[in-house]
Amino acid sequence: MQTQAITVSDALLGSDFITHGATRVQVVDGFIQSVTSDVASESGPRRLLMPAFANAHDHGRPLSTTSFGAGGKPLETWLLRLAAIPSVDPYLAAVAALGRAAEGGCAAVMIHCTRPQGLTPLAEEVEAVARAATDVGVRLAFAVALRDRNPVVYGDETPVVKALPPQAREVLGRYFRTPSQSWREQLALVDDIATKLGGGNVNVQYGPTGVQWCSDEMLAGIAEVSASTGRRVHMHLLETRYQREYADRLYPGGVVRYLHDIGLLSPRLTLAHCVWARPDELALIAESGATIAVNTSSNLHLQSGIAPLRRMLDSGCRVALGLDGCALDEDDDALREMRLGALLHAAPGFGDSTHRGQMLRAATAHGRASLGLAGTGSIAQEEPADWITLDLDHLDRDGILRVDPQDLLFARATKTHLDEVVVAGKTIVQRGKLVSLDLDQVQEELRDRFRRALSERSDFCASWPEIESAVTQYYHERAGCC
Repeated sequence: MQTQAITVSDALLGSDFITHGATRVQVVDGFIQSVTSDVASESGPRRLLMPAFANAHDHGRPLSTTSFGAGGKPLETWLLRLAAIPSVDPYLAAVAALGRAAEGGCAAVMIHCTRPQGLTPLAEEVEAVARAATDVGVRLAFAVALRDRNPVVYGDETPVVKALPPQAREVLGRYFRTPSQSWREQLALVDDIATKLGGGNVNVQYGPTGVQWCSDEMLAGIAEVSASTGRRVHMHLLETRYQREYADRLYPGGVVRYLHDIGLLSPRLTLAHCVWARPDELALIAESGATIAVNTSSNLHLQSGIAPLRRMLDSGCRVALGLDGCALDEDDDALREMRLGALLHAAPGFGDSTHRGQMLRAATAHGRASLGLAGTGSIAQEEPADWITLDLDHLDRDGILRVDPQDLLFARATKTHLDEVVVAGKTIVQRGKLVSLDLDQVQEELRDRFRRALSERSDFCASWPEIESAVTQYYHERAGCC
């Protein structure tokens, strides 16, 4: 039996995250045994204790996509530009992504693996990612990407192909193909991967990439097997205006109503983004018990719009916080991302006194639930011992008078204020740095490998201007068509 204890000067406890002053937490074998408030404060640095964050939507990208020429592009061309990124060792790539998440305050991460490295069979790659999560120390959910249509644009790609010169046309066909496996074979692969991992510390989920990339047969099949197995589903929905227009053409009765009718809309489902969801659709999502993972910075970077988070919450939707590999400064800072969401979506004036608690629940409890992890994401007896501590002396930089730590948290907290990240009672980040691995060294190794491998994608980069122009024209011609 392993026991430990921590005493902090302040703690955010309970579902309302009330500041409780000096608090002592005792841990036995990775679970919280007791929480005692109003204890005698110990001398030394002041620390704020709160539940660790869960990143409810990410893709595990090894480095910033801007470094590969993808900056400043709308999602529809940004996704295609990612083909410029060479494949690298999946373990090293996952260590980098998960290590940054940990240093950003996350104890748990969802990786929706839409672009596997592809150097080994997928099952082996997932095992490498799971090993990386263990070595970093974070909890992991892994959604296996599923798709069977529209690899280039939403709909018939013939206009794009015809607009390209022969060499660019050949490159497009080589880099962007519909998967050869049938949807049934893809679903069977998910179950096979889950079996090979043996349950373990990884929650394996079905990961349909989105309505525009999945046939009706695939989506209905996922709904059926999810209902029969209880396996969770993680997918994108209505991220951009072009996805909205495509969905309205295919599903005139409403795409969310369609998902409801085939049985996919359920408490087992997490929907990433929903930027362009309508009020009636949000009401239906809320009624179903599904979770929406909001990715504020990613939507801003990719010019997708601003999600109606206030309306989501007012409709009763369960909302979680996602980083989508694209936090505001591309640094996986979950603290800043939570603050941005709170500032951007708070009701104006005196009309809202609950938004802080709602954002904290999104970053902790709701994110954790969407990953399929045990526990409620709170600092309480019998809960997993997953928490972060912030350096209050650093956070309260002026030290003028006693200020509620929650005011300081929402005014200025970033990952630079992290003191520790603890998972199952084990410290994985100390003074802002990963304990088990040298993350700076890992990322420098990745940069070197990418630089040496860039020639592998020289044909794509040479044809990119024509491809980007043709795809941009495709969407320009269809904008507002609905």
